[in-house]
Amino acid sequence: MDGEMLRLFYERYSREIFLYLYSLCQNREAAQDLMQEVFLKALLSFEDADGNLRAWLYKVARNTCFNYLRAAKRETWIDEMVFAGVTSSLVEDLILEEQKRALYQGMMCLPQRQREILELYYFSEMSIKEIAFFLKLTPENVRVLAHRAKKKLRKYMEVNGYELQGND
Repeated sequence: MDGEMLRLFYERYSREIFLYLYSLCQNREAAQDLMQEVFLKALLSFEDADGNLRAWLYKVARNTCFNYLRAAKRETWIDEMVFAGVTSSLVEDLILEEQKRALYQGMMCLPQRQREILELYYFSEMSIKEIAFFLKLTPENVRVLAHRAKKKLRKYMEVNGYELQGND
């Protein structure tokens, strides 16, 4: 991989890989370090990529993060997750932050696999097919797990006093 291609590859995927790593390790500094390690590994083993470069990069990120967590033998929980969004008033900002905190706490209550599927689908904007390929599941299995996760998340939010709109 030449320098220009690596730069474009990094520009295209670094943000979403960082967010994915952050969602797994729940530590900003560790996610930044892991992201650099992922792209170094990607540079060194680019020839091993099998077809879908994006899914392959996520696989490298996932394995790198799990190795880190296993070596560290600890799991760090955070109080809040960084979300993009601007509102016009302080009251709206506070309400939005509280809703995000509750949503994040609800996601942390989901089983690891269900949480990971929702994170990949909504935050990394992967398709069901890409998630299935990445996690070595069938697309139908991914759909079922996503549906169950959304149902559990909806129930968690409603139990905690948040009205939700829509069916999913």
